[in-house]
Amino acid sequence: MGGRQYRIPSEEQPESDLANGKMGFLEHLDELRTRLIRSCFVVAAGMVVAFLFVNRIADFVLDAAFRTLPVGASLIMTKPGEGLALYLDLALMGGVVLAAPFVTYQVWGFIAPGLYAREKRLVIPFVVLATLGTLAGAAFSHSVLFPSMMTFFGKFDSPRMRFMPRVEDTFDLYRNTLIGMVVVFQIPTLVFFLARMHLVTARLLWRHIKYAVLVIFIVAAVLTPSADPWNQAVFAAPMIALYVVSIGIAWLVSPGRQPESSDRALKLVFAAALIDQAYRPRATSGEFPRLWQGSK
Repeated sequence: MGGRQYRIPSEEQPESDLANGKMGFLEHLDELRTRLIRSCFVVAAGMVVAFLFVNRIADFVLDAAFRTLPVGASLIMTKPGEGLALYLDLALMGGVVLAAPFVTYQVWGFIAPGLYAREKRLVIPFVVLATLGTLAGAAFSHSVLFPSMMTFFGKFDSPRMRFMPRVEDTFDLYRNTLIGMVVVFQIPTLVFFLARMHLVTARLLWRHIKYAVLVIFIVAAVLTPSADPWNQAVFAAPMIALYVVSIGIAWLVSPGRQPESSDRALKLVFAAALIDQAYRPRATSGEFPRLWQGSK
């Protein structure tokens, strides 16, 4: 019959291929533009809401800096618009946090039609691990890393050199440490996907744990403002814990036995093919294989 053909959805078939027509490149760009505009509007609305509580947000963010200042000192502003810039940055940070669920939904709505069913199963673990890593990294930076750095810098206060940090410099330090720790705490999320693609295994990570610990202590020594070994150990401990958690995630996601068994089977098949080719009789230069010879 010359009617319209319908196909049954399968796990090996993206939803976009099941539609009546495929979206072209310009259609994808138009959809991306629409979702970006929606996300920007929601972030702007979140900024308005966060700006109503900007003083409380500033007290929360800069509390560690206020506690490390000498008695009678305070943060200073050397530019006319430095205070306004701080409030706008804090409102933007709050707006992004408030709009994060909606932005995540827009990203999912854009990429979901092109994913297989088996690939969609990775979304929930990804969101959970990324969210937990972001919250843990932000909490570690706000409660441990940033206060310790401000405390160390405050030790250089003297009658001849007063410790009076600028508002802009203090917030830049807070923001950079926050972003850095959020990225570091995404190690389990990265290992999760590498293990699912069989690029790393728990056995490989465990075998190289001594090198990982060495690299972690080097990074901790760079991030730690003081040369105190105890402070370096405090900074390195969460990273080592993240590495151990990553080993457990790699073991749960892709046990080391599976890749090795598949590689062993592939080697056996390849060896059998070589032996078969070696013992198969070959045709001489003046005759053709029997398959191509005519009947006599």
